[in-house]
Amino acid sequence: MVSQQTVLAVIMPQTAGSKCFDDDGKIKRTGSAWTASAHIITAVIGSGVLSLAWATAQLGWIAGPVVMLLFSIVTYFTSSLLASCYRSGDPISGKRNYTYMDAVRSNLGGVKVTLCGIVQYLNIFGVAIGYTIASAISMMAIKRSNCFHKSGGKDACHMNSNPYMIAFGLVQILFSQIPDFDQLWWLSILAAVMSFTYSSAGLALGIAQVVVNGKVKGSLTGISIGAVTETQKIWRSFQALGNIAFAYSYSIILIEIQDTVKSPPSEEKTMKKATLVSVGVTTMFYLLCGCMGYAAFGDLSPGNLLTGFGFYNPYWLLDIANAAIVIHLIGAYQVYCQPLFAFVEKQASIRFPDSEFIAKDIKIPIPGFKPFRLNLFRLIWRTVFVIITTVISMLLPFFNDVVGLLGSLGFWPLTVYFPVEMYIAQKKIPRWSTRWVCLQVFSSGCLVVSIAAAAGSIAGVVLDLKSYKPFQSNY
Repeated sequence: MVSQQTVLAVIMPQTAGSKCFDDDGKIKRTGSAWTASAHIITAVIGSGVLSLAWATAQLGWIAGPVVMLLFSIVTYFTSSLLASCYRSGDPISGKRNYTYMDAVRSNLGGVKVTLCGIVQYLNIFGVAIGYTIASAISMMAIKRSNCFHKSGGKDACHMNSNPYMIAFGLVQILFSQIPDFDQLWWLSILAAVMSFTYSSAGLALGIAQVVVNGKVKGSLTGISIGAVTETQKIWRSFQALGNIAFAYSYSIILIEIQDTVKSPPSEEKTMKKATLVSVGVTTMFYLLCGCMGYAAFGDLSPGNLLTGFGFYNPYWLLDIANAAIVIHLIGAYQVYCQPLFAFVEKQASIRFPDSEFIAKDIKIPIPGFKPFRLNLFRLIWRTVFVIITTVISMLLPFFNDVVGLLGSLGFWPLTVYFPVEMYIAQKKIPRWSTRWVCLQVFSSGCLVVSIAAAAGSIAGVVLDLKSYKPFQSNY
């Protein structure tokens, strides 16, 4: 078998062994385990962390932390399987797969490629909606916190979410003009810092509330029957699984992050290190935030720890934490959406190779910087995408239920099924061998969890819709 590197050495001798180009002819990648970790943390410690106190309250002191640990183990295991699929064949010099879909195409092919693309890009679309809702709620929380402080708690401080979603959308239109992942490193690092800021604030406020209460609230089995009905208890427990799954979902962009990493060492080795670091850090934060939030509020744990108004004071710390959430979500939105942007633009250039509208860049001079290359197709299509996600967010502003539904729908196919199937195909694991059976049992178990979580979240959305008026959501 002739390797990709050998072929390139013949047809593009200037790239083989070059200091400026990688073995595929592209400009040298510069990413490291730390930049990859920053990208992962930016994607993972998102709005999902804020619903973990509520999720723990549904499951209780035993099942809550155990489920979080199990999801972290599953995520690390399947991410390691997926990282080994970045190159087809030889892990050092094999053909690169630039996207999640490319990896599925190389290892599985056929209808599974189409299925993967539909699920992945619908999930990214859904995440963009979820992040728009979460950012608007955080912006309103700042306004409400200050309003509550000024009125001494006498004013209910109700407000409409639409202006805040529109403001977030306008910012995303601007940032969506960043061409690709490689140029997002600074935004990812800033967003990762912000995620630690608000997670730490939520943790500190939870600890402070436990001290004020003088006791640890909560029970071994979670929210008690009486506070909710038996049916609600079941649905809420299922929805909690979806919320936790959403908090760990980043597999859909793992290959794209891996494609920013330099070699040597091999991209697989670097990515496994980055995955271990980032999943370890996020799990620690998740356990602390989820458990301390539950310890502080027990059965009354809010759906969104910082914005459910479990906390009123110190209001300035709430403001800092919620501002950090908004900044983080601006970055996380871009990290998630870049694979979808790249896919659409690549398909457009393949279908219309001679179109100047798609291919031509307009250089805009910026004093003191390199000229900005504005592409009209990128400007229009990405703007339309942001507008659509913003409008849908205004139609469906149900944070907790949307988060649970997104987590449950994306978890099994993208985090478990495709990585397992690709690993089996790549390693040529024989059917009905012990290893094959174990992997299939593992995948089937995760499918059952996903179906249960989806059912719980759909029940929550149906309940929300009964008292809902389009574009008139007040908090």
